[in-house]
Formats: sequence, C-alpha cells, structure tokens
Amino acid sequence: MPIEFTTLVDEVMRRWPATIRIFLDHKMHCVGCPIACFHTIDDACREHGADRGQVLADLRTVAARQ
Repeated sequence: MPIEFTTLVDEVMRRWPATIRIFLDHKMHCVGCPIACFHTIDDACREHGADRGQVLADLRTVAARQ
C-alpha cells in the first residue's frame, strides 16, 4: 500500500513506525493525538500548515526503507 494524501495518519504511523519522526520533524503533533485515526495526511498538513508535498515525499522515503 503506497502512502497517499488520503491515507490516515494513524495507519501510516502503525504500519511504518519510523514515519513518526517525519511528523515530529515537520512540527506535526499527530503522535498520540486522538484525531489521528480520522485525519488523512492532507488533513494533518492543512491543520499544521505543513508543506503537503514535502511531508508526503518524506513519509514515502522513510516507509520505503522499512
């Protein structure tokens, strides 16, 4: 399963735990957030004002290593 903008944040962190560092590096406080199981990558980027393209690229890079 590739990571897309529509993938849920919680699903990404559970399937590829190393991606947690990416969320933290982008100042996204998704780890432990009760909304992470409802928010998509796109939702989280919008909420935190993060560059959605860069976040997605970073997540894919880390997930590919696992």
